[in-house]
Amino acid sequence: MGAGIFAGVLLLHLFLFCLISAVTAQGGGGGGGGMPSVELWCVAKNNAEDKALQSGLDWACGPGGANCAPIQNGGPCYDSSNLPRMASFAFNDYFIRNGLTDDSCNFSNTAAVTSLNPSYKNCKFPSSLSRGSVNFNGSVTGAGSATADMSASNSISRRGDWGISISISLLFVIRLVIL
Repeated sequence: MGAGIFAGVLLLHLFLFCLISAVTAQGGGGGGGGMPSVELWCVAKNNAEDKALQSGLDWACGPGGANCAPIQNGGPCYDSSNLPRMASFAFNDYFIRNGLTDDSCNFSNTAAVTSLNPSYKNCKFPSSLSRGSVNFNGSVTGAGSATADMSASNSISRRGDWGISISISLLFVIRLVIL
């Protein structure tokens, strides 16, 4: 390949990288700036032990200040036979009220942030979008179903990484097509 063609391909790569970076920095056309809107919830990990879940639930509903009325007897989310669901509701409420961070969804490593809606029947979990603008910079688990194994909660993605990945992937594809 001649030097002129190589320089042209290099400039095209640079132009596309800048263009894609600019689009992803503005939210990919998702409107409103930032990343496209994604609903997030904080839920109990399915491998968490009941004793640890109960401890986290007690803290969230007590000193943590979560609104636990819906998981009280007679509430729409009360299910004494399903501790993880009740803990998830309390964990999620605390998460929504306290900054949408990895730290506000930890509960001694018994909880994880997910993009899978844990609501069921008449029990509606508020999401990160209920709070207005989302500014979550932690990790999100969203693998398959509401009962996905979330024991490795920091494994799926971080906000903004997808833009860089797409940019690099497109550059390699364009280079292969041109060459």
